[in-house]
Amino acid sequence: MIVRFFAGKVSVKIKIAIICLIAQFFLVGIALSQPPTDSVIIDTLRTPPPDVTPVMVKSVVAKDNPNDDGRAVIISWDLSVDDHAGGKVTSYKIYRSEKRGGIFAEIGEAPSGSDQMMDNNVTRDEEYYYKVSAINELKEGGKTIWQVSSESDVVGPAKAVAQWFDTRRLNVFVGMIILCGLIIYYINQAKSGKKLFIRKISGLDAVDEAVGRATEMGKKIFFIPGISDVDNVQTIAGLTILGRVAQLAAEYETWIEVPVSRSLVMVTAKEIVKEAYSKAGRPDAFHEDQVHYLTDDQFGYAAGIDGMFVREKPATVFLLGNFYAESLILSETGNSIGAIQIAGTGQPSQLPFFVAACDYTLIGEELFAASAYLSREPKLLGSLKGQDIGKAIILAAILVGSLLETFNIFQLSKFFRVLE
Repeated sequence: MIVRFFAGKVSVKIKIAIICLIAQFFLVGIALSQPPTDSVIIDTLRTPPPDVTPVMVKSVVAKDNPNDDGRAVIISWDLSVDDHAGGKVTSYKIYRSEKRGGIFAEIGEAPSGSDQMMDNNVTRDEEYYYKVSAINELKEGGKTIWQVSSESDVVGPAKAVAQWFDTRRLNVFVGMIILCGLIIYYINQAKSGKKLFIRKISGLDAVDEAVGRATEMGKKIFFIPGISDVDNVQTIAGLTILGRVAQLAAEYETWIEVPVSRSLVMVTAKEIVKEAYSKAGRPDAFHEDQVHYLTDDQFGYAAGIDGMFVREKPATVFLLGNFYAESLILSETGNSIGAIQIAGTGQPSQLPFFVAACDYTLIGEELFAASAYLSREPKLLGSLKGQDIGKAIILAAILVGSLLETFNIFQLSKFFRVLE
């Protein structure tokens, strides 16, 4: 049809106009199919102006980072003389190679004013070479307009080596030696027969009284070792006291019952009570059901014990171990039946409930000191005394150091720093 139209009797001007119109539409289509010219990024750098190249850095040093396991190299340098406010240095780039004449790859960049960088991506006992380049560049809208640099001499080889000791923790080592020395000294003192002074703990002194009260009344003793497993130090401390209480109960022929909420605690407590009866010379009086499992559920365990309290009305209740929200439930029920209660825990949030509802409360470290206090075994007593003296030294250092630094006399705190 188009060929017939152009072959027909149409004037030449009309034909030319139509051809031009078709060509114009064709060119417009091509233009629309191209991406916009402003989306093309041109990364060509302009020629920098004269006299903008910074002076190279000097005294470049690459050395192993001390007090680590051989995983870092420190690169330091003297600042370029052109590194100042309004100077010619905008940054420093650090390059690394495994050979002095090898290919150097950029490993990091430091801002102007920096004179050190740490290379954390190294292999232990491998040698590396470094050089530092002082950079001066101009950027506009995030694009580099021009850039010049001057490189330092190559330094190396530098090698990352693992150290046996972290000298920054030397004060910790000295403190440990002092503490161990005190413990050994007081253990020897206790073994020699010297009487060591240990502060009186009323709750532990009342253990004999509490067991004797149950014996006189002909009622049970309940020992609750908390709701945690044997991986909790408070549970271990409570089970240690259980051995002493069970031995007294065996000597006085008083029934002691230990309901637990963890299977491993049940096995451990059963062996402790059995051994205590053997020490008391009454192995035949021990019964397997004296130590029994209730449930792992926190409040189910508390409800079960409360039921036994109300039904059997024991004369004495020991609550020694790790407790949470169930502490008040247990101690209030024990208080309501008139039982003498000795409690102890390392949980600060639960101590107020025990103090309010129990006759005696072991606060914090008193629970952990109970084994030494009750047994009077020389090794335990010496360890306890040595640790107490160590704590006293630390408290004195804090007090004296605070006063010295308050009046700007001496910075005692520098001897207690561990990390730089």
